[in-house]
Formats: sequence, structure tokens, C-alpha cells
Amino acid sequence: MDSDRIRTPRTAPRAARTAPRTGRIAALAAAALLATVVPSAQAVAETAPRVDLTVLVVDDGGSAVGAITAELQNSGVPYRRIDFDDPNRPVLDAAFLSDTVDGRPRAKYQGVVLPHESVFGPDSAEQTALKAYERTFGIPQVDAYTWSHPGVGLDYTDQGGWSGVLDGTTAGVTAAGQAGPFRYLAGALAFEDNDPSIAESYGYAGRPRAGYTSYLDMPVEGGGRASLVGEYAADGRRELVVTFAYNQYQRQFRALARGIVDWLTQGVHLGQSRNYLSVHVDDVFAPDARWDPALNCTPGDFDCVGGGDDAVNPIRMTAADAQYAAAWQKSSGFTLDMVYNGGQGEQWKTEHGGTDALTDRLVADRAQYRWINHTYTHPFLGCVQDNAVVPWQCAKDTAGNTLWVSRSEISGQIRDNYNWAVGKGISVDRSELVTGEHSGLRTLPQQPVDNPNLAAALADNGVKWTGSDNSREPQQRTVGTGTVKTVPRHPMNVYYNVGTAAEMTDEYNWIYTARADGGSGICESNPASTCLPAPLPTATGYADHIVPQEARTALSHVLGNDPRPHYVHQSNLAEERLLYPVLDRVLADYRALFAANTPLVNPAQKDVGTELGRRTAWDQAVAAGKVTAYRIGTTVTVKAPSGVTVPVTAPEGTRKRALLGSTAFGTAYAGTRSAWTTPDLLQTAVTLTLPTA
Repeated sequence: MDSDRIRTPRTAPRAARTAPRTGRIAALAAAALLATVVPSAQAVAETAPRVDLTVLVVDDGGSAVGAITAELQNSGVPYRRIDFDDPNRPVLDAAFLSDTVDGRPRAKYQGVVLPHESVFGPDSAEQTALKAYERTFGIPQVDAYTWSHPGVGLDYTDQGGWSGVLDGTTAGVTAAGQAGPFRYLAGALAFEDNDPSIAESYGYAGRPRAGYTSYLDMPVEGGGRASLVGEYAADGRRELVVTFAYNQYQRQFRALARGIVDWLTQGVHLGQSRNYLSVHVDDVFAPDARWDPALNCTPGDFDCVGGGDDAVNPIRMTAADAQYAAAWQKSSGFTLDMVYNGGQGEQWKTEHGGTDALTDRLVADRAQYRWINHTYTHPFLGCVQDNAVVPWQCAKDTAGNTLWVSRSEISGQIRDNYNWAVGKGISVDRSELVTGEHSGLRTLPQQPVDNPNLAAALADNGVKWTGSDNSREPQQRTVGTGTVKTVPRHPMNVYYNVGTAAEMTDEYNWIYTARADGGSGICESNPASTCLPAPLPTATGYADHIVPQEARTALSHVLGNDPRPHYVHQSNLAEERLLYPVLDRVLADYRALFAANTPLVNPAQKDVGTELGRRTAWDQAVAAGKVTAYRIGTTVTVKAPSGVTVPVTAPEGTRKRALLGSTAFGTAYAGTRSAWTTPDLLQTAVTLTLPTA
């Protein structure tokens, strides 16, 4: 199993599966939105309190609070986490929650996340102080996971409701949900059922009482529907009530996460989130070696004993495959990134009569794709490899020093491939690069450091962003001491060395079955992997098992605000065209979940690099306490260190103030406006004006 694969726990932790004790549940209520009704901007400015844009999280170690915390972290929303079980934790009292700044009352937190509605005890001093705080400042509270009972505005489940395992259940976003915090969802929301033999999610669906507005519900026996997520308003307070268990990886939570944060922050918060998907197709114009099911290895690999020549029966796209790719892009509305080796195409042409219909077709359709330099002939650009041993080692000179591929050779590979594309009329950004096998970058265990000649060669050619393997290096980093940064890419489990579903399944079985079942046993020795219970049928295993699993993994990245590209190989567009079933499933599942106001974002490599860099700078500034952000009435003010770009999400109609006048803020996405922004000229803070209703 790829080491970057996100594994969905089969069951939620016990704390998430078990309902809070009845004796600890108290009826809570909520206030109207802060500044929903505003007599005038001037009056608000004079009387409204200051509300800091930070979320308070009380964490009991359960998966539900952990999931919401992960969403805050991943989208860049500042939060303060309190460990409920820490005996030395701060006490939640009036002084902890609020104070006065410049003569104005200040709420230190814009929203509160609790494990359930009465975590401190229904009559405790902390619970009382929290209720008073929320009532005074209009602060919303999320009950991360509770059960259906009158204390949260719901009937008990034996009064026309339901409780049990939700796996495979299809819930629905209500009209109120689609008009409110879940306006970005299409309507139906299916709960995952990844393993029918294991319960993955448990829930309580209750019928609403007075003061409760359901946002997500499900049909129940006897007719009608019962709620799984909704808002309970009473006693001058507001709670978002969630009555099913979940963790941060499950699709049902990932689909709802954006709306939970939007509700919690009243639609105004630091940070932003998008649903990203880009797919890099490596080795375009080059052939790829083919898996040998008899030898269980790939000819040409150093450890494939008796495998022969990798040039025999290779996998390479045809002109028909290229035509299909262009047609698929048009019908699917999705653009692929062609990561190309021009010299490999020229070599193929020389070896096959001086013509190459594939190159002709792709060049003719060049404007339909994005293109990324993959070096001219795809050599290994790290240390000089000593292939006389298995596994290979870095070659050394007589003094024991590592031998490296030279700066001139690396630079020539980059330059020649760029010039080849320009000569063909292909538009390629010289700032983007993916080296063959991500070589030149450190490759453990043989090469623990970057090729010292790499950074200079990249600078020689104007490269600013170079691809890396997310399974090896998930974090962006600088190459050498220059300005070039890596762009981690997710490997997809659609192998480079297979052209048919049977070949793919055979290799998959070799990797993911135990020795007793005829496999390699790799899955037994790798703690990050899981063995199949039995080998997959080669005739149906790809469609029935591998495609759904790979699509699920890719979609989890999409729904996790993860801009990192996925990468495959040109062989996956050839012969039986194995990539398309995976992408078709991802796109279909995505479009079934989301409304038209939440399209997939398909970023170029340099845009991914920029996004990751901004996030790192932002997270560091927040962690260092160097960001000040607050709301007073309809005015939002954000101050950050010079050079740090600020992510902000706000409602439609929000405007950004300039020295003279204002402009519309951000871009529309998922029913809100958001952007990375900085103060305008001669300003020291970002200032936004919110709509008054």
C-alpha cells in the first residue's frame, strides 16, 4: 500500500460510538446571529462588542471533535484547543472567555466546539459560564456528537425516530440546510459502507421539537423523516446538533465539514477551502515497461532476474488513445496535465521508420492539454547508480566520495525538453518541472540528500517548482539554498507497468496478498499496508475492487482541501485505458455530492506550489501568535506580519476597503466569498465590510 494512503478506520473510537450519559445532558438554547439585525453601521460601530476570529475547541479525545479540529487546521482557521481531561487545563469562566479591549467588550472566541452539549456537567460553574458567554455575545456552539433527546430539541428515538448503524444509508440535505450552511451540497448524502462485515458509523435520528431546524435527515419507519444534523435555538443560544458518529476521513463528514465551520463562524472566518483535483500523466511520448506475471517483476528493473529487455513489448499510447484522451477531456470537463519526454518520442520515431502517429496527434491537439517538462529522455538525475548490486547503490570514486550526475547534464535535459516543446508549438511554463522518478531529489535509503548539482541546474533553466513524491516527502520544501520549491504529488495505485485490467490485478495481488496466498508478503511486513483476504479475480478485480478503492482515496484528497496533484503514467491511457474508470468514478461521485456553486478546482503545478507556500507562511504566523483578527459589527479587521498573505472567507456581498472607496471581496465558491489577500497600498490591515443582513 502506498505510504501516503489515507486509511479510513473501520469503526469510530468508543468515545464516538457511545452516547453521552443521560444524566449529563441539559437543555441548551441559542441566540440570533450577531449583527443579523442592524439599525445602522454607525450604531453598530458604537455599541457592538469585538469578537475575535478564533474558535474554542474543548477536546475529549473523541473522533468527532478530532474531525472538526482537523477541518479547522486544514482550512487555516485559528483555534484554541483545550484538553478536557488535562487536570491542569484552564477553567472556563468569564475571565477566560471574555474581557475588555480599548473600552469595548471582547469575546475571545467566535465559536465553541464541544464533545456534546453538557460536557462540563449540566449544573457546573463552567457550563453556566459558557452559556452566559454564548448568550451575551451571540456565540454559536457545535455539539460534535450527541444523541436524540429533548435537551437538544429532538424527541427520543422511540418516539418515531431511529437509532442504529448508518452504513449505506442515504440521508438528505433539507431545504433549510440547502438555504443555509450546506448550500454547497446537491442534496443526497450517502454514508460510506466500505466493509459490509464491519459497522463504520452509528447514529440517532430524532424528530424535531419546537426551536429545532433540521439540516440533514433520513426516512424512518412509519413515514416521515428524522434529523441527524440540525440547529437548536432556545434560551437565547444556538447549537448545531450532530447525532451520528464520524471521523475525519469518512466521506459523510468530509462533505459536511465546510458547512459545520461556516455555521460555527457565522460565515466569517480566517482560512479558506477549495475542492482540488489535478492529474499529471507522466512519460508522455515515452514507452513504459510491462509487468511480467510469470516472473512477478518488471523486465528492466534491477531486481527482475531473468526479465530480459524492457524494450520488448512495451506499453505506449497510440494515436487512437490520444484521440480518446482529447474526447474524454471534452465530455468530462476535466483537463489533464501531460508530463512529457520529447527526446523519448524522437527516439521512438527513429526506431520505428521515422514516423510517430502518437506525437503527431498529441501535437495537433496540444492546446487541449496543459504541459509540464519531464526532461528530454527521462534519465536518473541523482547520484550515479551502481546497478551491479540489488538494490542499486550510489557509485563512489576511489576516495569513497559519491559520484553525482553533473549540473550540465541536468541542465541539458531540462533545456532540451523545453526547446523541443517550443519547437512544436506547445505552450509550456519553464517554471514547472518533474524530473524522471523525481530523481535529483533525495531518494531513501540509497541517496539521503539532494544531488548537490540539482539546485543550480534548476536555476539555470528558470525552474521554480519541481515535482516530488508525496509518499516520500509530503511537505513542500526548498531545494538547496535557492528559491525552487517542491510540489508533492500523490501517486495513484494505477501502475505504470500495466496496460490491461488483468495485468493490473495480477501485480496488485502480488503486492497485497500474503505469502500463503501466493503473494509477495510485502503487505505482511509493511505496517502501513493491509493484506487482501484472498487474491482478486483477474477478470473482475480491477473493476470491482481496485477502481472503487482508488476513486475513494482520490476523492478523500479532493474533499480534504488538498491541492497536491495526483500522478499516473501514459501507459494508463493506453491499451485498456485503465485510468478513465477511476477518474469517471471520482467525477461522478463528486458531482453527485456538490451543487454547481462548488466546482472542482483544477490547478496548474505552479498554482499548487504557490498555495502550499502561502499556507505554510500563514500557519507559522498563526502559531507564533502574530495574527490579530476580529469583527466589530459589520467590520472585519485582520493584521498579519508583512509579506504574509491572509486567507479570509466571508458572505456574499462583502467588500474590501481601500483608501478611497471599496471593491467586491474575493471570489465566489460554495456559496461564500473567499481569497488570499493583503492590505492595499498605505494600509496596515485588511479591512472588510460585511453585508448588513
